[in-house]
Amino acid sequence: MNEYIFKIRTEGHKNVTSKHKSTFEITKDPEIGKTADCIIGVKMDKSLLDFPEDFKEKIRDSNTQIIMKLKTVHGFDEIQGFGDEKLALNHPTDIVCRKSNYTCNRTLMVNANKASCDLNPNLISDLSNGDFMDVEIILK
Repeated sequence: MNEYIFKIRTEGHKNVTSKHKSTFEITKDPEIGKTADCIIGVKMDKSLLDFPEDFKEKIRDSNTQIIMKLKTVHGFDEIQGFGDEKLALNHPTDIVCRKSNYTCNRTLMVNANKASCDLNPNLISDLSNGDFMDVEIILK
């Protein structure tokens, strides 16, 4: 079975709290407020619009397992979820991973095994200090 990989670079922000219980998000936006408890990364260098079309087609299959690896200087985490045929994958600034099966044009994966509140504390500490994060999206 072929593995498809897409890489994104993003960075943290002083307002990263990572307390949301059902989602986590990375965004191209440079700023976030203190209430944005699902956002863990800002200023990402690519969006859903940059995904190759064959990558999007694979994500639009509910049998596709999606693995997202998040890596900072002192932290690492891996989130697993699934694609869905209802995914639009066309939001220009946001990528959201969800524990639920809700979809909108910002959704990358559904039925994820982690939300922002479940992520590695070392990873979140780095991000709240504004460190860079490498994101690897792997499709199986």
